[in-house]
Amino acid sequence: MKRDKIIYWIVTGLLSLSLVLAGYMYLTSPVMEAGIKHFGFPGFFRIELGVAKIIASLVLILPVVPPRIKEWAYIGVGIVFASAFVAHTSVDGIHTTLSVVISFGFWITSFIFFNRINKRTISI
Repeated sequence: MKRDKIIYWIVTGLLSLSLVLAGYMYLTSPVMEAGIKHFGFPGFFRIELGVAKIIASLVLILPVVPPRIKEWAYIGVGIVFASAFVAHTSVDGIHTTLSVVISFGFWITSFIFFNRINKRTISI
């Protein structure tokens, strides 16, 4: 159990860090603004995505947040990563998806260990 918690906190910390840094970049970087335009998304989507990633990182990392709320954050982040994979693949090709795949790996590992330490069964 202790090993599971250590793995959970390390991976969730990395996931949360990647989310908050990406959210910050979405809100402040002209390169990210150009990237959103490159994919054909409207400008407001960049702000929406940046704020959502920062909120999700806080929800996932703060221990006072109830598990049910964390589950919804996991769902939202999973949808964001799956959508990012599709967007990157369809516009620039699969070779541009490495960072999305790594983040998705953190997400999967964090979600599995979240359920292990909360003694929930994952039905896939």
